[in-house]
Amino acid sequence: MMESNWRVGLPLALVTAFMWALLPIALKGLLEEITATTATWYRFAGAALLAGGYYRWRRHLSLRQLFQRSLLPLTLLAVAGLLTNYLSYATGLRYITPGAAQIVIQLAPLLLLVSSVIWLGESFSPRQWLGVGMVLTGLPLFFNQRLPELISGSNTEYLVGLAFFVLAAVGWAVYGFFQKKILSHARAQDLLVLIYIAGTVCFLPGAAPLSVTGLSWVQWGLLLFLTVNTLVAYGAFTKALACWEASRVSATLALVPLMTLLIGTVIGAIWPGYIEVEPLNWVSWLGAAIVVCGSLFAAIGRGR
Repeated sequence: MMESNWRVGLPLALVTAFMWALLPIALKGLLEEITATTATWYRFAGAALLAGGYYRWRRHLSLRQLFQRSLLPLTLLAVAGLLTNYLSYATGLRYITPGAAQIVIQLAPLLLLVSSVIWLGESFSPRQWLGVGMVLTGLPLFFNQRLPELISGSNTEYLVGLAFFVLAAVGWAVYGFFQKKILSHARAQDLLVLIYIAGTVCFLPGAAPLSVTGLSWVQWGLLLFLTVNTLVAYGAFTKALACWEASRVSATLALVPLMTLLIGTVIGAIWPGYIEVEPLNWVSWLGAAIVVCGSLFAAIGRGR
């Protein structure tokens, strides 16, 4: 049985949460200067270079098994799912705020859970069904101030942004679903490195790599942060799971949307011109808290 060490697991889980909370805020600030496809290409190219080089140096990389006849269809669907997730996420941020993005993307793990119940025969505990209901209840509460314009369709751009994030959630669920099947035959790092390489190749025709030459030093810092974000966050996440219970790591990561909302509110007050801040009242904060608690209940299942 794994020996739990919260002194190591908690800081690592918090590093992961902080990196994921900052992700949409940093990306939003960069999308004013470069396209979503260009930003996504740099994220994949950097991850492919760093992760691929590291695992190749450690001789822990073997992509050949992912192309076996039995795994190839699953591999292609997993790759397509995560590429869709990354590009839809970046594109959707052009239209909605980072705080709203983090709330809507909570649909992703719920879609994965529901698909696992339907197609993999996994069981759903009453607590998990409660979590699904809480997320679906919290979403309209969070968007309570925007509901009239969303229902009437007067704010077309915001609706487009929400649609992109629903697509991003579906893409992540597709990736997660087929990853479950793949990981019984291949290693997680092999699949991720293949996805990084595929993203680098697929997004290059639509990207404009030379457009970054006009970035300011702050924007260069944001681009560098986005490039290493996935590697640092997933590295800390993996090590946190190795030394702390998964349910406790999940509980810590459920705070990501609230952290994004808080950080965005502070940045909006200090630097008003950087990003648009989601208008929040007490009902919005209540809705965000309900979504977070619902995500937690759905994630931890029957665990304590």
